[in-house]
Amino acid sequence: MARPLIVVDPSPRGLAEIFDAASWERLQGLGEVVVHEGAGRMPAGRFEALLPEMALLIGQSDMPKARLDRAGKLRAIVNVETNFLQNVAYETCFERGVHVLAPSSAFARPVAEMALGMAIDLCRGVTAADRAMRAGREQWLLDGAAGCFSLYGASVGLVGFGDLARAFTPLLAPFQCPIKAYDPWISDHFMAGFGVAAASLDEVLATCRVIVVFAAVTSENPGFLGRREFELIQPGSVVLLMSRAGVVDFPEFLRQIESGRFRAASDVFPIEPAPADDPARRIEGLLLSPHRAGALPESLLEIGRQTVADADLVLRGLPPLSCRRAQRETVARSRSRPIEKS
Repeated sequence: MARPLIVVDPSPRGLAEIFDAASWERLQGLGEVVVHEGAGRMPAGRFEALLPEMALLIGQSDMPKARLDRAGKLRAIVNVETNFLQNVAYETCFERGVHVLAPSSAFARPVAEMALGMAIDLCRGVTAADRAMRAGREQWLLDGAAGCFSLYGASVGLVGFGDLARAFTPLLAPFQCPIKAYDPWISDHFMAGFGVAAASLDEVLATCRVIVVFAAVTSENPGFLGRREFELIQPGSVVLLMSRAGVVDFPEFLRQIESGRFRAASDVFPIEPAPADDPARRIEGLLLSPHRAGALPESLLEIGRQTVADADLVLRGLPPLSCRRAQRETVARSRSRPIEKS
């Protein structure tokens, strides 16, 4: 019996960054593996020739209906960039039982860890004090802690309750923080299972002292955090932007920070890499992180581990468990990518 054909076309990921030796050996044991390495996608002619026998696609190759029509043996597509891109005929996949998967939770714990560190930094003014002392303008003792507060017992609000927020929530347990969350795609009952109270967006913004934005960008919510929403936030609060810059009115976000309304941190920006003259670079109350919260070698290797684990299940006729599955009700709304600087 012929072994299933597994096509690996991972650009912009590299094989070595997402597959450790054990994962790669296991993948090769699942079928015949055909790989395209280097810049860009697999050449169209080669890719088209593989479609009739392709059982599994690992990568971001375009899969419109015309290609899916030729890929009668295809069982799953795994996007190792970890986003659901709008280059797949999802409805055709749903009709034919082709799983479309993204190992997006690979980044959840590292991002949650970074969010906790940034929250403590902003609450206690760690980076601000360091900058002041290096410039010779520090204040000592209580004077140096003006505007600071402890994370212990502070009310925390989450905007979005996906993988990142679910990984972040347990990290707050030692701090005994009451937690509220806003996510119109998540039920109150589901949040309650994490010890989180569901709330409206306005309630989260107006009543929480530490606000962490984990919301993904959809076709319905670009810039949904704007001037009206920022002005609901209590003066002196802390705001962390950890998901995508597209969910906020970024110029207004910067204006609110510069005005001193709240301190903030951002791991994401509208254009990445951020231009040298980006106004975010000069704002004192903003803690900057160049989209590195999830950027650990171990996170990338977890992409490969989740991919191989689910590939094994799918090729044995079982449902995938590790990766997130594209869902008919929501995938068409996904808008995950920031603008890339050319």
